[in-house]
Amino acid sequence: MMTNHAIYLPALAMVAITFIVLGVMFTRRVAQMKRDRIHPQAVATSKQAAERYTDVAPADNFRNLFEMPMLFYLAIVVAAQTGQTGTTVLALAWAYVALRAIHSAIHCSYNKVMHRFRAFALSAFVLLALWLVLAYGLIAG
Repeated sequence: MMTNHAIYLPALAMVAITFIVLGVMFTRRVAQMKRDRIHPQAVATSKQAAERYTDVAPADNFRNLFEMPMLFYLAIVVAAQTGQTGTTVLALAWAYVALRAIHSAIHCSYNKVMHRFRAFALSAFVLLALWLVLAYGLIAG
């Protein structure tokens, strides 16, 4: 089966967001370790890290990028495997990526919870819509 490779571009963008957040997390953690003279062994466990690190938003966001986005990645694979790579699916996929990018930007910067929540909730609704479209395509065949 020939697939439209454009369906993989939103997934590639989500991977890029994940690595960008990883870079932000790494940069801030190393900076705090140097500034506060934290020995690496002093943050060897998650409990120790929680007690020492003050800027945890990037780490929280990084973990978050391995929760709901897993359903997104699976949706991309389902879309590609079933040939459901039309305009609606692509638009929903890109909308999801855009909302997750906004969510990550808020989370890793000024971190206003209600702003972040709106982006997260909208992304969840878009992901649900994506899955409903894919489910309809699978069932209707």
